Amino acid sequence: MQGGAVTLAEQARALPARPDLILASDMVNLPAFLGLARDFLVGVAAVLYCHENQLTYLFPPGQKRDLTYGMINWLSMLAAERVLFNSQYHLEEWFEELPRLLKHFPDYGHVQRIAEVRARAHVLPVGCDLRRFDLLPAPCSLLPAPPLILWNQRWEYDKDPQTFFRALYALAEEGVNFRVALAGKSYRQSAPEFEEARQRLGARVVHFGYAGAREYGALLRRADVVVSTALHEFFGVAVVEAIYCGCFPILPRRLVYPEVVPPAYHESCLYGDFEGLVARLRWALANPEQAHTVAAALRPVAARFDWAELGPRYDQVLESVCCQYRQRIADSTRGFATV
Repeated sequence: MQGGAVTLAEQARALPARPDLILASDMVNLPAFLGLARDFLVGVAAVLYCHENQLTYLFPPGQKRDLTYGMINWLSMLAAERVLFNSQYHLEEWFEELPRLLKHFPDYGHVQRIAEVRARAHVLPVGCDLRRFDLLPAPCSLLPAPPLILWNQRWEYDKDPQTFFRALYALAEEGVNFRVALAGKSYRQSAPEFEEARQRLGARVVHFGYAGAREYGALLRRADVVVSTALHEFFGVAVVEAIYCGCFPILPRRLVYPEVVPPAYHESCLYGDFEGLVARLRWALANPEQAHTVAAALRPVAARFDWAELGPRYDQVLESVCCQYRQRIADSTRGFATV
């Protein structure tokens, strides 16, 4: 976020033609990028897409938040013609936290600019490549097997795997029959909670570690239940993929999940505490046919995030930004003499 704008400005200058629009993620210092390439990008509109944010992103225990990065997000929003968020939850959380950032300044906090930026902020969900899973062969099993629980998120603190494993251990002690697939990427040298689970759950673990594209798709198609215990989630691509592939979701009743799952299914799929998590897992494992019926009803909900659905929306939004920006430039220069 500090030096990327320099590299990107250099790469922009190497483009064969001037672009119609810049679509930047919130990991880019957009005003720095635009300033460094201002001669090449004159008259080019910019849109900022917020997939994360540096004001509410969850940090590991003991690590202090550096407000510099939140300011980069804020300055980028000021520089953009349109600000897009991947969920309504994300948009609301950002603008709720933003005044606290700006009030750190003794003067010229620019709090009055918040309403202006909020007015040009909109929700545009992440476009997911979901239809690729339709190309995979349907799972087949000659012998009946216990239901398969899937973990398909990062092996990191913000996904709270400890709570997930506590729930599995509780069910195992009750004698509930299940299998578990532990897929996902780890950015740590070791993940002790996952290694402990591998030992304690033993033969119940049918997959352990990162899964390549085809293997991952096969796991999604085979799994019966997907669980999230996340402490931080602005959208949840992994959960959307699992729901699309037929998994019954068990998710926290917070973060973005009440937005992803329709209200009619909140009681079935969303939990408020640890006991609620265990109870929904226990029910889904004991009632696989009913759980599959709910999962089938939720598949179209996930399908709305496929690129085939969202691609045209992106086109419309970006085209409208281009047109409005060009009109604004034309209006602002009308009446000036050409020298």
